[in-house]
Amino acid sequence: MSDKIISKVDIRKFDLEALENYFLEMGEKKFRAKQVYEWLWKKSAKSFDQMSNLSKELRESLEENFVINVIQEDKVQRSSDGTIKSRYRLHDGHMIEAVLIPVPSDNRFTVCVSSQVGCSLTCKFCATGRMKRVRNLDASEIYDQVVLVNQQAMETFGHPLTNIVYMGMGEPLLAYKSVMESIKMITSPDGLNMSPRRITVSTAGIAKMIRKLADDEVKFNLALSLHAADDEKRDEIMPINEQNNLAVIMDAIEYFYQKTKNKISYEYIAFQNFNDTLVDAANLFKLCNRFPVKVNVIEYNPIDGAEFEKSSEDRIDLFAQYLRKRNVMITVRRSRGKDIDAACGQLANKE
Repeated sequence: MSDKIISKVDIRKFDLEALENYFLEMGEKKFRAKQVYEWLWKKSAKSFDQMSNLSKELRESLEENFVINVIQEDKVQRSSDGTIKSRYRLHDGHMIEAVLIPVPSDNRFTVCVSSQVGCSLTCKFCATGRMKRVRNLDASEIYDQVVLVNQQAMETFGHPLTNIVYMGMGEPLLAYKSVMESIKMITSPDGLNMSPRRITVSTAGIAKMIRKLADDEVKFNLALSLHAADDEKRDEIMPINEQNNLAVIMDAIEYFYQKTKNKISYEYIAFQNFNDTLVDAANLFKLCNRFPVKVNVIEYNPIDGAEFEKSSEDRIDLFAQYLRKRNVMITVRRSRGKDIDAACGQLANKE
């Protein structure tokens, strides 16, 4: 019995063509594949029993041969500012987190999704970076986060999700295949049919994969987790910079922009007396001149054992003012969900 369970494949690993071939080999009509595909992706069925337009015999056959590895809600925390953090249990027992960030005044409801269990990049300011990377998520596990948080948004705020950011646990470009497949289904008419223009993928700066995004002619937006505008400081807080220095990353992003013309943003967490001086602002300004870019300055959210402190509001305002005077599009983001460890850099599956 256990051997049979182990041999079962998650049916959502099959694309439509593979499903069609499977049904034809079974002696079933080809259109059955389309019906099942619709149940899996458009209707987010959690079991074969829900597939009511299939015969009982066919549902039982699917049950014998396949599984649907849906993620399960494990814990929900609600912040005083409306942010909701959800922890999900995966089929193998591992945990991930996703965050709903509502801004009703702007009619914006964003989900921040995870792409890996843990992370391998060890950025000094990030709680997730202290977890080892266990594995990449499947495309369906990323997709399920969007589906479940969208339901949450509807139930809580009466409004569907408007935006998706791949800024949760993990480095999305190191889970490239899963991330791309998840976006394909999120944007497909056979899936959630969301606009790719409302999706942003964030990276710590893996130049080779940024170039691959360009060559794949993606339609979504790109965010670079920059956090320091010179190599010496970036090396200190983000080890990835040693293999992907700023010159290499900027060349890759310029290539991305030339190929796609998609929106690009820099995420810049402000650390007190580290990267928040006017010299740092001047260095950042130099990185804003090669292609159109928006800068998001983010309030730092302290994590246990980290040596950094968040910049004062006065220092952040001076920093932002310097860039605004030079016509850089810049937004200062006050953190959301700090009281439930849901803010930027805090996702770590805490109890």
